[in-house]
Amino acid sequence: MQNSVFSSRVLRWASSSGRDYLPWQTAITPYRVWVSEIMLQQTRAETVIPYFEKFIQRFPEIRDLADAPIDTILFHWSGLGYYARARNLHKAASIVAAQGSLPDTLEELCNLPGIGRSTAGAILSIGFDMPAPILDGNVKRVLARYRGVEGWPGASKVNRQLWELSAQYTPQRRNRAYTQAIMDLGATVCTPRKPRCDCCPLAEDCFAFLYQRTNDLPTPRKKNPLPVKTCCMLVLRNKAGLFYLVKRPPTGIWGGLWGFPEFGSKPDTLKWCSKIGAEKLDWWPSERHTFSHYHLDYTPVTAQYQGKAVGVEEGPPTLWYDPSSTQDIGLPKPVKHLIDKVQVNGATVVSRGTRSKNQP
Repeated sequence: MQNSVFSSRVLRWASSSGRDYLPWQTAITPYRVWVSEIMLQQTRAETVIPYFEKFIQRFPEIRDLADAPIDTILFHWSGLGYYARARNLHKAASIVAAQGSLPDTLEELCNLPGIGRSTAGAILSIGFDMPAPILDGNVKRVLARYRGVEGWPGASKVNRQLWELSAQYTPQRRNRAYTQAIMDLGATVCTPRKPRCDCCPLAEDCFAFLYQRTNDLPTPRKKNPLPVKTCCMLVLRNKAGLFYLVKRPPTGIWGGLWGFPEFGSKPDTLKWCSKIGAEKLDWWPSERHTFSHYHLDYTPVTAQYQGKAVGVEEGPPTLWYDPSSTQDIGLPKPVKHLIDKVQVNGATVVSRGTRSKNQP
């Protein structure tokens, strides 16, 4: 198929069946496109919508984002996962605010923290309406199936081939509409499972459709069983009912967020509680939080602190947290879950442990 025919089919499909109701598809600016593309990395649009709306309401311009403390940004990101995205967004906003505006070249955009080639292409294409190819997960799937590209898309050779195809099919005109259209096609029709080939504008000469290969293209990455790590999370409260939280290091898992003290074993937990005078320890069933590269099985331990409502001991920044306050702090999903659980059920309730898949 000629390149122009490919893009024309995709654009024609979008005019009747594409999405035009997503919040980042209205009042388009490079900044709004940037925020949405970062949020949409490894996250479904349905999940992103409420986060995006609240985030843009709180940080309507780049300067608002750059001037805000990282705790406030992580607070508005809490629950969305992959928190390095938020930290990089903040770093990049500070750089852009100092420069005056978001750059409009691929090289300059890719020099900003957290922006790769595909995100930069989306900003240029949708935000600035400039011709630029993209290659997010949806586009990879469309192209791999359409052209019968074998191999895991993350492999350098396969990735290079898909980039060549993306650039080949990207039109010089109506680029903003095309970029949004091919992403929508992958998200709503050429889906990972049970693609709707009957209503796809590319089906008549799609390799995967013609040869019944939609189930094995793109080639999945070989997965090894995820390792399991364990810890005890100490849900410590004082006489006023406030929760003792510790700020995590700025990088790594849950970087910059506030969480409960964690211990590698039950004896370590008991030793620390004895040291600070914590009482009424209650061990709850273990629960599981799944990151992209390992399972975390954490055992909640509720306890009462009888001392003064000040720092328990020296170390990283600490906080006695009142969930009813308006204080903006970022909390990992398991921490928010345990706070809610304690408030609803009380510190002595014991319920069945749960197993759920969550984002880091």
